[in-house]
Amino acid sequence: MPPERPRKFKAEPYEWHEIIELEILALSNLGAGIAKPGGWVVFVPFTLPGERVLAKVWRNEANCTHADLVEILSPSPDRIEPKCPHFATCGGCQYQHLPYQKQLEWKTRQVRELLSHMVGVDAEVSPTIPSPREWAYRSKITPHFQRPKPGEDFPIGFLEFNRRHRLVDITHCPIAMDVINAELPALRDQVRRRAAEYKKGSTLLLRATEDRVETNHRTPVVERVGELSFHFLAGDFFQNNPFILETFTEHAAEKAKGPQQKYLLDAYCGSGLFGLSLARHFEQVIGIELSESSADWARRNALTNGIKNAHFIAASAEQLFADITFPPEQTSVLIDPPRKGCSEDFLRQLFHFKPNKVVYISCNPATQMRDLKSFLSEGYQIESIQPFDLFPQTRHLECVISLSR
Repeated sequence: MPPERPRKFKAEPYEWHEIIELEILALSNLGAGIAKPGGWVVFVPFTLPGERVLAKVWRNEANCTHADLVEILSPSPDRIEPKCPHFATCGGCQYQHLPYQKQLEWKTRQVRELLSHMVGVDAEVSPTIPSPREWAYRSKITPHFQRPKPGEDFPIGFLEFNRRHRLVDITHCPIAMDVINAELPALRDQVRRRAAEYKKGSTLLLRATEDRVETNHRTPVVERVGELSFHFLAGDFFQNNPFILETFTEHAAEKAKGPQQKYLLDAYCGSGLFGLSLARHFEQVIGIELSESSADWARRNALTNGIKNAHFIAASAEQLFADITFPPEQTSVLIDPPRKGCSEDFLRQLFHFKPNKVVYISCNPATQMRDLKSFLSEGYQIESIQPFDLFPQTRHLECVISLSR
C-alpha cells in the first residue's frame, strides 16, 4: 500500500506525491539539484544541472518544495556511473554521479554563492583544492545497527537517505580506506554472532591507524601529518582524510603567520592539529578545547613532538581571552569551530581583543558566512577564501577564510 499523506502536509503548490516534470538548473550547497518552475524552487537530490527529470513531491515549505527523483528523461552529459551500488539509497554520498573535477567546480561555486547571498560581497573564491585521493580516503567510519530481533537478520551500515531510522546494509564503502574495508566483514560477522548480547542498537568504530584498524573507542591511535605525529583516542574527533592534511595545515600556516605575528591563539584546538602544525612560525601558541580528553592529548602531542612553545587549556572557547596578555597587533587567532559556528559570546570577546589576523576554518560554509558578516562589520577585511575538498563524492567541504584588520 502507498504511504498515507502526512497529516501536516501543506498541499500548495503541489499535491502529496504529485509527479512533476522539471529542468535542473544548478546544485544546492546540500548537493541537491535545483529547479525553478514558474520561479518556485524545487529541490531534487541526485540530479545534475541540464537534466530533465520526473520527480515526486513529498514536502512543500513556505518558499520551496522537496521532491524525490523518479526518472531521468534527459541525462546530463556529465553524468557518470556511481562506484557504489548503494549510491542514492545510502545517505553518505551526494556526488558519485558527477566527475571529480566537476565536483570541485560546484563546491567552489557554492561557496561563492553563499558569500554573495548571505554576506552580500563579491570577493574572490579560489578554486577548491582537491583531495589527493578521490576514493579510499576516509580513515574512520562508524556503521550502526539497531537492536537485533531474535532469529532475524539485521542491517549493519548507515542511515538511508532522508530517513531517520532505516539503515542500509553496507559490506564495503568505497570512500573508506582499503584497510577498513578489509576489516569490515570480520567485524560484521562478530556482531552477528553476538546478536543476542545486544539489548539495544549500537555504533561501531573502524579507525585506520599505522596500517591496522582500531575498533575500541578508548584505545590511543596515531596519525602523521608532515613531520608530526598526533596521538588521540580512536573515538575522538580528528580530520578523517589524512592525505590532504599537510597541504591543509600548510595553507593555514601561510595565512596566519607574518613578520609582525609572534603569537597564535588556537580556538577549538582539538588534539592540537593546527596549533602544533603552526607552532614553528610563532614564539608562543595557546590552544583551548572544551573536551578535556582532546586537550590532554594536545599537551601530550606537544611533548611527543618536542614542541615547547605551545600550551593547551581544557575549557570552552569563550574563556580563551580571559587571561591573554599577548599584544593584539602581534597576535593571530585560528578558529575551527563545530558546524554550528562561533557563539556570539566568543565573537564579542574576539572583537574586543582585536587580533591583527584571523584564520577561520569551517566544515559548514553557511554558518561561516553568517559569522563573516560580523567580522566585516567590525572592520576586518577578507584576505583570501580557499575551499578544500576533504570529502570527495560528498557535498561536504572545508573552507578557510583569512581576515586582517
